[in-house]
Amino acid sequence: MTSPEFVTLQVEDGVGTIRLDRPKMNAIDEQLHREVRAAALEAGSRDDVRAVVLYGGERVFAAGADIKAMSQLTGASMVAWGRELTASFTEVARVPKPVIAAITGYALGGGYELALCADFRVMGHGAKIGQPEIQLGVIPGAGGTQRLARLVGPAKAKDLVFTGRHVSAEEALEMGLADAVVPDDDVYPTALAMARKFAAGPPLALAAAKRAIDEGLDGSLAAGLQLESRLFAELFDTEDQATGMRSFLEQGPGKATFTGR
Repeated sequence: MTSPEFVTLQVEDGVGTIRLDRPKMNAIDEQLHREVRAAALEAGSRDDVRAVVLYGGERVFAAGADIKAMSQLTGASMVAWGRELTASFTEVARVPKPVIAAITGYALGGGYELALCADFRVMGHGAKIGQPEIQLGVIPGAGGTQRLARLVGPAKAKDLVFTGRHVSAEEALEMGLADAVVPDDDVYPTALAMARKFAAGPPLALAAAKRAIDEGLDGSLAAGLQLESRLFAELFDTEDQATGMRSFLEQGPGKATFTGR
């Protein structure tokens, strides 16, 4: 496999940063989203990565899909294109570790759909998000109608999708589209600090918690409770469970060092 051109995975202190760098606006074309997929798979499989930050740089997260390339496609060709884009974003959502999107500048269309694959979103004061596809005569096609509605409910999702309007950081926080709003220069450091806190936690339990919540939302309450109960019981066969409970009994809460075994 050739070296990635637009996406890198940089690992330090247990945190893997998936960095998008396709000048000028990180427009999402086929190559970029496939490189995102590869980086997500690598981050998910590496033992030295315990949390992940999605980052597009100081100026922009991702301004959306490459409209010039997309405008040449027909419905038939878009079926395959959209399937592969969704597959790439799904791999980001399935990373079995906490994932934080660090949003600067614009996260629009496919860019915000990528951010929706993260567990948390940190926005800069000057950032804007939105799903403007309706203004092009189409709808979001990589999670913008589904993940967005699950995040904030159908009415708020329809407002954004029907109008295609841009949303400021302050409104995004109020609506639940963002989890933190900080000065623009602090976006990446804040996301990194959040990731480092998660990286100090028990990797197997965090993966189980993420799976229980995400998969539980896709089924009935009864099915979700069964999944939760099974994952909870399975953790009692791990070294981290023994370490965590022993540390609690001997030293009190929050002092255990977890190995991921």
